[in-house]
Amino acid sequence: MPETGDVLTIEDLSVYLKISKSTLYKLVREGKIPCQKVGRHWRFSKEAIDVWLGQTSKGHHK
Repeated sequence: MPETGDVLTIEDLSVYLKISKSTLYKLVREGKIPCQKVGRHWRFSKEAIDVWLGQTSKGHHK
């Protein structure tokens, strides 16, 4: 698994989050996950994803 500060691909992130690529693409389309499009490919900052995970998990416990 890439180290903190790394940029993840859809494939990397689906493994990291343990969700399907189709679910991940849905989150991207809906603007619910931090991402950046580079050419035709989506890229994700592992650091931004970790922050996002912390924020979304806090939201579910309210």
